[in-house]
Amino acid sequence: MIYPIVKFGNPVLEKPAAKVAVFDGELKMLVEDMFESMYAARGVGLAAPQIGVPLRIAVVDVTFKEDPDAQIVLVNPEIIHKEGRHSQSEGCLSIPDFRENVSRAKIVTIRAQDLNGQFFETTGEDLLARAFQHETDHLNGKLYISHISALKRDLIKRKIRKLVKAGEW
Repeated sequence: MIYPIVKFGNPVLEKPAAKVAVFDGELKMLVEDMFESMYAARGVGLAAPQIGVPLRIAVVDVTFKEDPDAQIVLVNPEIIHKEGRHSQSEGCLSIPDFRENVSRAKIVTIRAQDLNGQFFETTGEDLLARAFQHETDHLNGKLYISHISALKRDLIKRKIRKLVKAGEW
């Protein structure tokens, strides 16, 4: 099932998500739906709050379906190590049509649980590291625009308010 992507302005995006405690068939189905929703929206990462589900779950596939083994499911993820800095243009499915340069760690190690509740650690570099940080931010109630200057952030928010007024958001 393809869920609609929740847009900036919805309170679910600005609240920390709840920890997942039950690892069952319902969770597996939600994760399948999240991948389907992410691909339909042409994204490389998606956090559960972005489809209105306030749980600490994220899916990532920086190859965008090219490599089926590249699908990563992160349940209750925590970043445990960051290294280096890298600035790159970044966007978000919940803030469509806006992009800004964001400085993030170049290498990130994350500790999470899989669909069976087993803990694992994985390290990502460049785009994968960026996706880990971006999606973890979502689970903590933060959006990428919190990493840009107040001036740029206010400009984006002003443009979004105009779109909302015009019924286009």
